[in-house]
Amino acid sequence: MASFYPGSEDTIAAISTALGEAGIGIIRVSGPDAFDVGNRIFRAGKKARRVDLRAMPTHTIHYGFIVDREETVDEVLLSVFHAPSTYTAEDTIEINCHGGIYAQKRCLEAVLGAGARTARPGEFTERAFLNGRIDLTRAEAVMDVIQAKSRMSLNASLSQLKGSLYEAIFSLRSRMLERAAFLEAALDDPEHYSLDGFSKQLEQESVSWDREISALLHTFENGKLIREGIHTAIIGKPNAGKSSLLNRLAGKELAIVTEIPGTTRDIVSETLRVGDIILNVEDTAGIREAKDLVEQIGVERAIASAEKADLVLCVLDTSIPLDPWDERILGMLEEKKKIILLNKSDLPPVIREEEIRAIAGETVPVLPVSAKDGEGLEELEQLLRDMFYHGEISFNDEVMITNERQKECLERARQSLHLLNEGLLAGMPEDVCAIDLTDAIEHLGEITGQTVREDLFDEIFGKFCMGK
Repeated sequence: MASFYPGSEDTIAAISTALGEAGIGIIRVSGPDAFDVGNRIFRAGKKARRVDLRAMPTHTIHYGFIVDREETVDEVLLSVFHAPSTYTAEDTIEINCHGGIYAQKRCLEAVLGAGARTARPGEFTERAFLNGRIDLTRAEAVMDVIQAKSRMSLNASLSQLKGSLYEAIFSLRSRMLERAAFLEAALDDPEHYSLDGFSKQLEQESVSWDREISALLHTFENGKLIREGIHTAIIGKPNAGKSSLLNRLAGKELAIVTEIPGTTRDIVSETLRVGDIILNVEDTAGIREAKDLVEQIGVERAIASAEKADLVLCVLDTSIPLDPWDERILGMLEEKKKIILLNKSDLPPVIREEEIRAIAGETVPVLPVSAKDGEGLEELEQLLRDMFYHGEISFNDEVMITNERQKECLERARQSLHLLNEGLLAGMPEDVCAIDLTDAIEHLGEITGQTVREDLFDEIFGKFCMGK
């Protein structure tokens, strides 16, 4: 595949491990002159001999030293990888140096001084794509693996990294290409290719293709929630136990908890796990009649947080009777996915579940919990699964859409198929229908990178971390 940016023939380098004090740090060097760069600065063995890395077998590791202008920089292990069996499909070396900040920087300076340039964020993966080693779905999965916050998000990313989505799109697109090729051939050479009955057959196939795309789109809600987490607002009256619940879920003291009503004045945000489920939680100010301007702003932000959230956890203090503010809070949640948490279940309750349901509705999940001792949190995880994930999630062979770009491409492809089907039903000429079929094929190709817009590179690879 042709390159889309200047400097794609350069030899690039970057620190590929997190910069900080650690046991080792890895500097990756990739490109046509990777071995020459290594030859200039690497000395092998205890005697620090010059060697030719090009002569070294691929996928081997060599002990030695990095030398920069006759100064020994660090003791290292250097790995040799010959193209095309590398991450980028280019000649590559990886320098395993000591993990101190200064040691890594000095080794990188030696590499850059020997002829490499600093890689842009995501440039190694971008080259892997440009050189045909991976497609765009796998490239996006690389960063998803790095950013995974739970077992479910990691497994979903690994499934895509293994090619589950690519194979599904490739299979569907190949069948569509086959029909498009026949149609083009028949239009160009009607004497040898007959279109008798073709429109009816294409109509049936387009309906089948539409079902396949719809099934993929149906996975998006699960995929997005697994990848990004559930935007969750914790709301309730002052002293209901909202901040205590946040601290219990997080396993640490994130929010200040006191007996004084109105301690929480602003939103406290945190990403945390409940089992394998990611919650992007906002702990909000207690909702009541504000006593001052600052508290009023906090209450307004609490209401706004609840309105934007995917899920609302409404915390009620079961040790005191319901009052009009409880009823107002429950009334705010009519159109929301919500769970009503009856907190302080370790104390004698004075609120009955029937009272809650009379206000909030019979189908709303109501769960006794104790932010003090953690009672009910396992049941909360199961409730979240039931509310947000459709059926059992298996990652062995499941194909899942995990980001907006993939979803938008699928939606455009489905719209083109709808136009194709409408044209076929209306008896439109085959050459007109061919346009919609070609559009659908193009949109599917955008998912895997078989058809590429140049602006996709900044959109996708610009989000990557340095060194990957």
